[in-house]
Amino acid sequence: MTTATAATTTNKMPSDFLAAVNPRTKSTSDMQLSEDRFLKLLTTQLQNQDPLNPLDNAQMTSQMAQISTVNGIEKLNATLTKLMTNSSDSQVMQAASLLGRHVLVAGSGMTLPENGQTMAGLELTQPVDNATVTIRDANGLQIRTLQLGEQSTGLNAFLWDGKNDAGVQAVSGRYTFSVTAEQGGKDVTAKGLELAPVTGIVRGSSGVQLELSYLGNFNMADIRQVF
Repeated sequence: MTTATAATTTNKMPSDFLAAVNPRTKSTSDMQLSEDRFLKLLTTQLQNQDPLNPLDNAQMTSQMAQISTVNGIEKLNATLTKLMTNSSDSQVMQAASLLGRHVLVAGSGMTLPENGQTMAGLELTQPVDNATVTIRDANGLQIRTLQLGEQSTGLNAFLWDGKNDAGVQAVSGRYTFSVTAEQGGKDVTAKGLELAPVTGIVRGSSGVQLELSYLGNFNMADIRQVF
């Protein structure tokens, strides 16, 4: 009776052995230490087992499979981290090629240069018979109405010559615009697109973003067209 009890106690998996191979109790950032500890405990377990009642092969195989699985997950995480870093570097290079260029993003503003003209755009979900652009100054006063006529589905750019409805050149500065569209006498939703220069690149927790002058930061996916 005494011998049987001792053998049972010897072959029971120690709590520290199970902790070494259990992925829930081990940080993957310390995987090498976990493997070393596992091998040391396994060797000790084999050396001290009862010859008349050896360690169950299935149980030992199960424990080895657990440590192998955790190790595989750690390597997979390392590979994914590397791929994400490479992808981020690629996005930075792509964004850098846009520095100094102008892009269209969702917005309702226009910047008129001195004695010049400017451009903006609209986006439609269907073709329209006519689209109308109303331009207002900083005080909200309407200064110009543009009849664009027929427009196709998708992105459409338009040009403002910088003059008001009386044909007088408007002063340089910031303006706003709104778009209305109709098809067969029915209103159609139109989204305004604002033109802005790319002045910088921002790399943060949300990924790579473009700094668009006075508009702030935008994701690469927000860019509708590049000029």
